[in-house]
Amino acid sequence: MAKWTTDDLPDLTGRTVLVTGAGSGLGLITARELARAGARVVLGVRTVDKAAEAISGMAGTFEVRHLDVADLGSVRRFAGSWTGGLDVLVNNAGVMAVPLNRTPQGFDVQTATNYFGPFVLTNLLLPRITDRVVSVTSQLHRQGRIDLDDLAWRSREYHPMKGYYDSKLAIVLFSLELQRRLTASGSPARSVLAHPGIASTSLAAHSSSGFVNRLGFLINTPERGALPILYAATQDVPGNAYVGPDGPGSIRGYPRIRKPSAAGLDETTARDLWRATAALTDPGTEPAR
Repeated sequence: MAKWTTDDLPDLTGRTVLVTGAGSGLGLITARELARAGARVVLGVRTVDKAAEAISGMAGTFEVRHLDVADLGSVRRFAGSWTGGLDVLVNNAGVMAVPLNRTPQGFDVQTATNYFGPFVLTNLLLPRITDRVVSVTSQLHRQGRIDLDDLAWRSREYHPMKGYYDSKLAIVLFSLELQRRLTASGSPARSVLAHPGIASTSLAAHSSSGFVNRLGFLINTPERGALPILYAATQDVPGNAYVGPDGPGSIRGYPRIRKPSAAGLDETTARDLWRATAALTDPGTEPAR
């Protein structure tokens, strides 16, 4: 079977794609390749000047807008200023194993970045999305556990890696419930998941051991790590497809459709999580800092 690469990207002329966290790493590579294939790519980033510099000289049509997905106020302002249609939303922004810190809404930064922000952004932009939502998760979602009573680590003792596991499981469950809702409403849009395997990017720099980026040939390069995201964003995959590397353990390789954990396919938990998240992120019920 042929290995899918960026050479297999279709012509994306006339399509608009929003990629969050696209100022560096996998998000920047994803934005670059989508633009090279003809898409108009909007980069939603925290540091506009840095992202503008990163894309300087790249071929294609880009627009850089400020978006801090951890801050729901920023998310709402961004979504409120969006005009026109949106073919593809790529929820790529993420952090890994960061120390406990709180957002303006009182949420821990890791869960807010990896899950709450994408949840709110997707729901606000959904009326404009014509094709799909791609949410970037991790194989480490398999270690996660959902605590519906304390999603934002307000009463539990915070553990950076456990917080990462849980947030990545939450985004898997979010995709499942989003697809159920899209199907029930008759929408032609779809929700898709992608994970890069283990890729040598700056994402793991916050982890206590920093071991990931020392694994060398055992892991994906950033260029290879972006392939599952690009595949999920452009290929004819079914709703709630889980796209990751084709190698052993889905750690490295070329994109193919895999399966998430059993916990990530739990429809009851997915519905309960959606309801709990909607209540928690409602502006009238968000906790004070």
